[in-house]
Amino acid sequence: MTIETKSLARSHGGTQGVYTHNSRTCHCPMTFAVFVPPHEPGAKLPVLWYLSGLTCTHANVMEKGEYREAAARHGVIIVCPDTSPRGDGVADDPNNWKLGCGAGFYVDATEAPWASNYAMYSYVTEELPALVAANFPADMSRQSIFGHSMGGHGALICALKNPGRFRSCSAFAPITHPMTAEWSRPALEAYLGHNQASWRAYDAVALIEDGARLPELLVDQGTADSFLQDGLRPQLLSDACASAGIPLTLRMQEGYDHSYFFISTFMADHIAWHAGRLKA
Repeated sequence: MTIETKSLARSHGGTQGVYTHNSRTCHCPMTFAVFVPPHEPGAKLPVLWYLSGLTCTHANVMEKGEYREAAARHGVIIVCPDTSPRGDGVADDPNNWKLGCGAGFYVDATEAPWASNYAMYSYVTEELPALVAANFPADMSRQSIFGHSMGGHGALICALKNPGRFRSCSAFAPITHPMTAEWSRPALEAYLGHNQASWRAYDAVALIEDGARLPELLVDQGTADSFLQDGLRPQLLSDACASAGIPLTLRMQEGYDHSYFFISTFMADHIAWHAGRLKA
């Protein structure tokens, strides 16, 4: 489980690092970022996973998400994976920002040419957690997860598919029902094939309809988000949670768009919400 340190920076008394490794899951080099807050020697800290959205890498939230002050204050490690495999030999559609590099959708692809590398679900739920456990002062019995847009979708499905692993789950402007949204449906078909039954395993609304449950959810959504009606559709998640008896706090934030100006505004709220549950 060897990782290579690409950069280290001191921030809020902790350390922001960027690391690479050769992924056995995605069959290519992968990059991820980890912020370790100040802590006593030998202490083990809770872990909060952040999954990013379409076109992003690990760097977008690291540079614009403004999470370090809150993470340092609450004593929480923040892990930020990349959103897809990348590099020579990795399949891509460079003319389509919703498919290929930067658009892994956190699924394990089964269709050519994507199946060779696009195993992001297994990467973020199996391989990368093992690396974090082996290389950082992480208490893996205390994990939570959140994300933005495609990454909000990723956070929701990871929590729904792994009951008991994550103490809490939240999202900024998540894609709630990707198998029925024109924004995301073509990617699921490309990665998973034409049989829509297989798509349900990677769709939050469908997972809830099929019996998956969470103790509670927190979602922030901007009312000025240009993707609100065509791609995100938080009301569908609200309806599914209501039918399933899942407590959902859906905060429609007036005037906010889909950008990191929106995310950074409410980042500290989400970290505090997760920290309370990670330390309970």
